[in-house]
Amino acid sequence: MTILLFVMLGVFIFMMFRRNKKTQQQQAKLQSEFAPGIEVMTSFGLFGRIVSIDEAENKVVLELSPGNLATVHRQAVNKIVEPAETQAVPDDASALTAEDPLAPETKAATADETPDETLKRLNDEGKKDI
Repeated sequence: MTILLFVMLGVFIFMMFRRNKKTQQQQAKLQSEFAPGIEVMTSFGLFGRIVSIDEAENKVVLELSPGNLATVHRQAVNKIVEPAETQAVPDDASALTAEDPLAPETKAATADETPDETLKRLNDEGKKDI
């Protein structure tokens, strides 16, 4: 029984050291990818872009927003942020006034209406729901 207890303790200690080694390898791999211009997140939730890295003192200078710099310890940076795909935003308001392709009947109905006819049509549409 005592031998089994020591074997279990040995396996537990082995697994603990193995886990720590894997974590250190992942951290070393991550820190090797650091370079100026990379978007990162710190362990305390700040997002920024790496401006410079001081290998001698283990410091990283992050630009949090234009003109705002923060110096953090190199180990505080724990994640590289992948840029998310963004949709192109038009320079003009054409996207706001684009026609709805699902409602061609409303386009035909409103083409030659007078303001009075439009009011009557809108009032009648509200009564159809009741």
